[in-house]
Amino acid sequence: MIELYYWPTPNGHKITIFLEEAELDYTIIPVNISAGDQFKPEFLQISPNNRIPAIVDTEPADGGEPISVFESGAILLYLAEKTSKFISSDLRKRKTITEWLFWQVGGLGPMAGQNHHFSQYAPEKIPYGIARYVNETNRLYGVLNRQLAAREYLAGEYSIADMACYPWIVPYEKQQQNLDDFPHLKRWFDSIGSRPAVIRAYEKGRQVSSQPTVTEESKKILFGQTASNTQ
Repeated sequence: MIELYYWPTPNGHKITIFLEEAELDYTIIPVNISAGDQFKPEFLQISPNNRIPAIVDTEPADGGEPISVFESGAILLYLAEKTSKFISSDLRKRKTITEWLFWQVGGLGPMAGQNHHFSQYAPEKIPYGIARYVNETNRLYGVLNRQLAAREYLAGEYSIADMACYPWIVPYEKQQQNLDDFPHLKRWFDSIGSRPAVIRAYEKGRQVSSQPTVTEESKKILFGQTASNTQ
């Protein structure tokens, strides 16, 4: 059984997509990040960076004590290795999958996240900050579009790389991007969005919360933390 500590954000959706695709037994433990649940001591025991998602695998492959994993990319890699699904045993194919997984966690996610912040949530609209991250998001969409020009999925076959990237493209309009400018990315996006497991994953998210994660009240919780005031 996988215990998933979760809130319906792009990084949270990555994990429910995998769990639905792999048909693993799991239970969702909501972590309301707007209310500050991510700073509770019991959550910090499994996710010391006070971020969702995190998992506890109560039946690890080695038969030992439960294993906790934090960071969405690490979770995807752990689950893929546990199940031997959506990752390849072939050296070269695996290399490509992990390249694009790390590309997402190091590039697409952080840059799109800053795009969201400066465009939508910052108390002061700073034109340079908005342009910087909107343009970088656009560049990264172009990288994806080129990669998908000659292949159905990022690494050829559907994998954790696609699961990692897809949720960060879902809010493309909020990122001030037009998918019609990226036809190969758009084809990939529509294909993944129509997968039954992906549809189920997003429905699970709506069941947990259909309210906006970022409100005026929650901004000081989400954006005001330092080392000295983290609970």
